[in-house]
Amino acid sequence: MSKIFTPTNQIRLTNVAVVRLKKGGKRFEIACYKNKVLSWRSNVEKDIDEVLQTHTVFTNVSKGQAAKKDELQKAFGKTDETEICKEILMKGELQVSEKERQSVHDTQLNGIINSVAALCVNPETRRPYPTTIIEKSLKEAHFSIKPNRNTKQQTLDAIKLLKDHMPIERSRMKLRVSFAAKKDNGPKLKEAIVKLAASVEHEEWDESTLHMTLLIDPGNYRTIDELVRNDTKGKGLVELLELKEVIETEEIF
Repeated sequence: MSKIFTPTNQIRLTNVAVVRLKKGGKRFEIACYKNKVLSWRSNVEKDIDEVLQTHTVFTNVSKGQAAKKDELQKAFGKTDETEICKEILMKGELQVSEKERQSVHDTQLNGIINSVAALCVNPETRRPYPTTIIEKSLKEAHFSIKPNRNTKQQTLDAIKLLKDHMPIERSRMKLRVSFAAKKDNGPKLKEAIVKLAASVEHEEWDESTLHMTLLIDPGNYRTIDELVRNDTKGKGLVELLELKEVIETEEIF
């Protein structure tokens, strides 16, 4: 009775999402689970085993042809297939049908538009823009989706681009900062924090401890937090009060 042999470098997979990367003059592919590639790229999914169907690098997934070790070494400078899979996952192109491609594009674009609307305001009114205005402005600015970049990165790209086409800026964060301002480096720390704040809304003393309520640009949060933590040796406190714009009694995200 004759037997049918499958070559040892062939692996058969089904229901596969393929990510492809050309490197060193050759094409390499990995087999992923559908809907997991974008989750990995946006840091929602952190378990590589939930993304990869197999920790194998292919030259052709549909034919089950696995790449040879010498091919991997020549193209990537290493043979660790899990690490190579991660590189292909981040840099490669997701192979999808035109209908799937459009669906992915629309989902990414809507995510970016909603993120911009949540993070930014019109600096003249301190109010957020409707998503329809942001969508129209991005279109006029010729903003294009980059499949290999996550939503957070592309949101920042979109905000930067929009600043050249319309009055827009990041919403401010409200912080309460507390530390012993009359001791050691306290006065210098206060001066450094005030310089980083958009405005100081309130200031009060509790014996030797200074409490300040600040409005800051979100990009300065980490700097202020590190300043307080380092200069007070962990004894100071930074509290996030609001992520929203506050206009009189009306709160608008």
